[in-house]
Amino acid sequence: MEKKNFLFISLDALISDLAWQILKEGHDVKYFIEHNSEKDIADGFVPKTGSWRRELDWADVIIFDDVLGMGKRAQRLRRKGYDVIGGTPYADKLEDDRTFGQEELKNAGVNIIPYKDFTSFEDAIAFVHESPGKYVLKPSGEAQNVKRFLFVGEEDDGKDVLQVLDAYNKVYAKRIKVFQLQKRVTGVEVAVGAFFNGHEFIYPINVNFEHKKLFPGDIGPSTGEMGTSMFWSGPNKIFNNTLKKMGPALRKERYVGYIDINCIVNNYGIYPLEFTSRFGYPTISIQQEGMINPISEFLYELAIGNTPRLKVRSGFQVGARIVVPPFPFNDNRTFNAQSKDSVIIFKKSNMDGIHIEDVKLVNEEWVITGNSGVALIVCGCGSTMKQAQNQMYSRINNIIIPHMYYRKDIGDRWYEDSDRLHNWGYLREG
Repeated sequence: MEKKNFLFISLDALISDLAWQILKEGHDVKYFIEHNSEKDIADGFVPKTGSWRRELDWADVIIFDDVLGMGKRAQRLRRKGYDVIGGTPYADKLEDDRTFGQEELKNAGVNIIPYKDFTSFEDAIAFVHESPGKYVLKPSGEAQNVKRFLFVGEEDDGKDVLQVLDAYNKVYAKRIKVFQLQKRVTGVEVAVGAFFNGHEFIYPINVNFEHKKLFPGDIGPSTGEMGTSMFWSGPNKIFNNTLKKMGPALRKERYVGYIDINCIVNNYGIYPLEFTSRFGYPTISIQQEGMINPISEFLYELAIGNTPRLKVRSGFQVGARIVVPPFPFNDNRTFNAQSKDSVIIFKKSNMDGIHIEDVKLVNEEWVITGNSGVALIVCGCGSTMKQAQNQMYSRINNIIIPHMYYRKDIGDRWYEDSDRLHNWGYLREG
């Protein structure tokens, strides 16, 4: 493909790595970051612009990286004739408003888990007293992006949920304005996702397993994500019974981009939890490791409405996030004292499988910036999960960052989960 111009538009620098990758593939890139505290992320890696509107006529492809209102911008530009990867107000709402997402699944003929919405913690407390049980507390709107607010109940009588509701009422009542209590279903947590070109899904699909807790063994506070294992597949039973049924709605919206739905599955059925109607992070970086065709070429064809052939590697891909204090918490004092401007050192100059997050270049040295404490994504591939894990962790061993930490069990869930998923018939294609 001849050289193209790619314009990336971000709220808080989620898409830095993809912009860097497309630049490395020989295209021209301009990158706009809206939030001031994130503006120096990816400095030195990709060219920046101070006004994305000024670059619209320069761009061959415009890429938005988030929801939270970015779908409205993407839709407006698409209607003006620009080639855009990004959502719509409808697609944003699928992710931002958990209740709306669940009701749209229900309207599409997908079975959903019983839930109830609340705007008052007192009402929620009364509800759990009346209907004791295991519940998952899920904030909606912007509060859902603070992963520590999510709480998964463990006690059959709901006493742990009641304690959390009472504490949140005292501390977060003004911040968490809408939230949901959802019946807790146990089983295997698995997500299926696919690219959509405005008309249809592009196959193969992606099957992935997120590792959201901070510590190995899935304990500790929830994070945005500590790592993911995945593989590419033809449409399977999970996809056909969930995301595929949303195809007509996405076609009506002319949605262009990647969309994912996270589910709990067991021997009784498939229970969708939530949408990600955008690229996943760090999912898109790990997916690149499994894609054979250049991602720039694939995304360009997707944006102009073609049906690109997605060539992928067989086997598995895994990725782990390398983080530093105070992740996953917001504490600028700790970040500035412990982590900001820390230099990332590579023992050997091999950058295979290395993807950037909140870093910048200073005199050709990689330096941590931003304020989140998320530094790198390190990936591995293999014909077996074990081979992919070994490659990833050998690459991590090549990295030195003061105070860095990461999970050492990314992918371990597969060994048990795969047996159950195969036994239940959920991974069969067709």
